[in-house]
Amino acid sequence: MKTGACLLAGCLGVAGCSSVEVERYAEARPALELRRYFDGTLDAHGMFQDRGGEVVKRFHVVIQASWQGDVGTLDERFTYSDGTTQRRVWTLTPTGDHTWRGTADDVVGEARGEVRGNALRWRYVLALPVDGRVWQVDFDDWMFLMDERVMLNRSVMSKWGFRLGEVTLSFNKRSP
Repeated sequence: MKTGACLLAGCLGVAGCSSVEVERYAEARPALELRRYFDGTLDAHGMFQDRGGEVVKRFHVVIQASWQGDVGTLDERFTYSDGTTQRRVWTLTPTGDHTWRGTADDVVGEARGEVRGNALRWRYVLALPVDGRVWQVDFDDWMFLMDERVMLNRSVMSKWGFRLGEVTLSFNKRSP
């Protein structure tokens, strides 16, 4: 009986770890249109928290977003609270009615995204420099459009299935 109870508890534990699918937000409004929201200049403020919840880094990002046909470019310029800077340039391309792919120099392979309703879910591997080494870290990145100017972003970082921490961002689209 003990073995059966342990097996059931293990199955319930695994089921509890299953993730929400982006389709869950299909009816949520306002609807997120990547070409419309990521067009022009955006400011983002964010922080990284380690797995214990401590805020390890804070940052500001200025994003210049533009489109050439179906191909979008997000030129992101980060300034961290310790004074360091970083640049990442994303290239976004639609792959279907609701799906996208993204590339950037520090993304391993391609990011895969899906948009439904007000939500975008990105999944990708980032080559992340830490203490002189580069780690390939999995990102599960969720963005939710709040209104025409504000989008909230929460990313869970993991390695080998273990949660390393979270990134939280607030995007604000500048008025034209």
